Amino acid sequence: MVCIESMDGGVQIRIKVVPNASRDEIAGMVGGRLKVRVRPPPERGKANKAVIVLIAELFGLKKNAVLILSGNINPKKTVGIIGVSKDTVRSKLGLD
Repeated sequence: MVCIESMDGGVQIRIKVVPNASRDEIAGMVGGRLKVRVRPPPERGKANKAVIVLIAELFGLKKNAVLILSGNINPKKTVGIIGVSKDTVRSKLGLD
């Protein structure tokens, strides 16, 4: 099960980023984390930016509503999403 926790104004999710993928996508789960595949390489923040854009688009939010809370240079990250509830996240990810 994906670790989704409430925080002030939104939720935080633990993810595992796979850079250099063939496409940007949410690709299921791995080790209790949401697996996020992105095309850009993990250099100069390119993969992190792609993660932010992908998650913002999924939830219909602006990019500034998605934050990398921890793991900037690690594939295992905690992402904050402002303006959504745990129920909304579970529904959008098909975790109901």
